[in-house]
Amino acid sequence: MSAPGERREAIYRAAARLFSEVGYRATSMRDIAAALDLKAGSLYSHISGKEELLWEIVSRAADEFDAALAPVRASHATPRDKLRLAMEAYTDVVARNLEYATVLFQDWRHLPPERREAVAARRDAVERVFRDVVEEGVRTGAFHEDLNVKLTAVLALSGANWLPSWFRPQGRLTARDVADAYTDLLLRGAERDEKGSRT
Repeated sequence: MSAPGERREAIYRAAARLFSEVGYRATSMRDIAAALDLKAGSLYSHISGKEELLWEIVSRAADEFDAALAPVRASHATPRDKLRLAMEAYTDVVARNLEYATVLFQDWRHLPPERREAVAARRDAVERVFRDVVEEGVRTGAFHEDLNVKLTAVLALSGANWLPSWFRPQGRLTARDVADAYTDLLLRGAERDEKGSRT
C-alpha cells in the first residue's frame, strides 16, 4: 500500500489530468476515484474535497511560475535578454506542467472569492515581470517609445498560455524552440534599429 503522501500526490495528478481534459465543473469526485481505482468515499481520507484539489493544483502551478521568473526579477541583463529569459522560463514551466498549467489558466475562477483574489494577485505579479521588462526597454530606448507595454506583455504570455492546446513534449519543437521563436517575433515589433525605426 502506498504511503499517505504518495496517495495524495496520485490524487492530485489524477485530478489535474481530469480537470484539464473536461474541466473542473464537469469532473466529479467519483470520476477522480475511478481514475485511481478507488471508491469515492476513500478519497476523503486524504483530501477534504474537490475545491481543495483545485486550490492545491493552482497553487503549485503558480509556485512554479514564481520560482522560474525570480532570476528575471533579479537580472541586470539588457531588456532584450531579459525578455528572452522571461519567455524561456515561463514557457518551460508550461511545457513541463501542461495539465497543472491548463487548470490554472482555465479553472482558477471556480475558486471562492478570497482564493480567486489571491490567484489573480499572483497572475498580475507574473504579468508585472513582463511589463517591467518592456517598460525598461522603452525607458532606455531599446524598444520603441510608443510601444504598448501592457499589450506586449499580454501577447507574450498569451502565446505561451496556448501551449497546452498543441504542444507535445516529444514533438519536433522543444519548449526552448517555442520560447525563442516567440521572443524573436516580439522583438521584431519592439526593438529600434540604429535609425530609430522598427526592426
